[in-house]
Amino acid sequence: MRVETHRFDDDGRIPNNPDRPLILYRGALPADGDLAAAFEERFARNGWSNGWRDGIFTYHHYHANTHEVLGIARGRVTVRFGGDGGEAVTVEAGDAVVIPAGVGHRNEEATPDLLVVGAYPGGRSPDLNTGEATERVRALESIPRVPVPDRDPVEGAGGALPHLWGAAG
Repeated sequence: MRVETHRFDDDGRIPNNPDRPLILYRGALPADGDLAAAFEERFARNGWSNGWRDGIFTYHHYHANTHEVLGIARGRVTVRFGGDGGEAVTVEAGDAVVIPAGVGHRNEEATPDLLVVGAYPGGRSPDLNTGEATERVRALESIPRVPVPDRDPVEGAGGALPHLWGAAG
């Protein structure tokens, strides 16, 4: 497994999260077998739940009240993180991405077989924001208050997230 980080500044529409990097795990799980079930089990074991199976919205969106993990269970997708001026990143089966609260993401192109497993720390229920001006004040107040999870959804207590994001709190 290889870990990458990406940082995104507020672009005026999507707040992003300059304090916490997006964490990308290349090859988080071997790309064989039932990856959807394997991601669900791994995420749940590490305290990330309220999961779902689907794709990724084709419009910019972000969550101001929780972080999110995405496990690519099947296929490949190019996701633009950070808003229009952000970065397009291609992820494929076996990869996982931890998206900090506030970081925008949008599916730009995907294979027809794409299947993504998502989950949230502590089973939080995500809000849905699209960068509208009416969301901004509330989002900017909420994002810094979202606590750092106790465990990394992929690697657990000793994973990259606690190291990169600081102590839980």
